[in-house]
Amino acid sequence: MNAHEYALQANGSFALPDACFKVKALMEDDSSEIADFADVIGVDPSMTSRLLQIANSAIYSFPGEISTISRAITIIGTQAIYNMMLVDVAASAFKHFANQAIDLKRFWRMSVFCGLTSKYLAIHVGIRDIERLFVAGLLQNFGELLVAKITPEVAQRCEKYSQDNLPWQLQELALGFTYTDISAELLKIWQIPEKIILPIRHFNEAKTIQINKDVKVLNLASRLALIDSHQDEFDFDEVIDADICKNLSVTADDLNHVADCANTEASAILTMMNPKLFTKS
Repeated sequence: MNAHEYALQANGSFALPDACFKVKALMEDDSSEIADFADVIGVDPSMTSRLLQIANSAIYSFPGEISTISRAITIIGTQAIYNMMLVDVAASAFKHFANQAIDLKRFWRMSVFCGLTSKYLAIHVGIRDIERLFVAGLLQNFGELLVAKITPEVAQRCEKYSQDNLPWQLQELALGFTYTDISAELLKIWQIPEKIILPIRHFNEAKTIQINKDVKVLNLASRLALIDSHQDEFDFDEVIDADICKNLSVTADDLNHVADCANTEASAILTMMNPKLFTKS
């Protein structure tokens, strides 16, 4: 199978809710009002609860409590609401996915950490739409869940990465493409904005491809996430590309600070997404 064929097999836990498509349609309609968005989201008590929970979480860190969907839309904006719905998709997949082919705790720690480091790096290099980068970081490796679900034996082979066989290199050997290629195809099927898909599709080529800062930010964030989850296995100097850091005017101290900030928030978000897996007994 190719990356697109893997993405086409996404079903059940990985399906994008109809409400996401309705919200996207409203975003593209200049005549839409806040009440229209609230009507779409408000018919689903579960989604309303989840969105308010996320809106009041450490992801956005608003000083006051957001208690209604209308207020959340007014303060955050429709794009952020849409992005939070995508986070909710990831959380739902998390709850319903059961598989022994991969280390799920590692997978979600890396995904959330990548999202958070993408957000903080975006702030550092002057990218204004930090929510977009958070979502891109969170979902960039979603293809791993599809491979684990559809061809678990392949996922198990790809799980055995090391300093000599980095994850994306091992995926290329086993599949002929990477998990992020599958993620990009899935998000395209979901009609996710191209601004989110583009860095996911190209960040592993960030050293040789010149598109925008998003690609380089996501490259560094993914490498920081790898180091965070495998501190005894991966060396900072070997995994982090110095040229990309130089291009973004990012120092090693900057990256350490970003990683510290992400680490502070990651536990709270992971516990919110899956209390059973991440709450210490």
